[in-house]
Amino acid sequence: MNHHPTFGLQYMLDEDIPWEQVEPGVKRKVLSFDERIMMVKVAFDNGGIGALHHHHHTQISYVAEGVFEISIGAEKKILRQGDGYYIPPNEVHGALCLEAGILVDVFSPIREDFIQDK
Repeated sequence: MNHHPTFGLQYMLDEDIPWEQVEPGVKRKVLSFDERIMMVKVAFDNGGIGALHHHHHTQISYVAEGVFEISIGAEKKILRQGDGYYIPPNEVHGALCLEAGILVDVFSPIREDFIQDK
């Protein structure tokens, strides 16, 4: 894990961290992490979908740009730049991008699946 280029990165310069395409219309970059916490930037094209899923991690996300329909459990809300949301462990959630934008996700513990060698 600590061989990943952003492990323990103290200053995250956006231009130095490459994007990873994860779905059509969705890309991400792992900004920094250690053994306990991880921050990830996720860019969505208009109409991009973060499919419904769940994981054992606690997640807090911030809408840095754009407009999203966020689903958490049975509830959906429209969130805009400056808004955020909390997802408890194992809660089903997803995102639909209504206007191209960026989410900043924080996970605890870290999403090891995001940093495994592919």
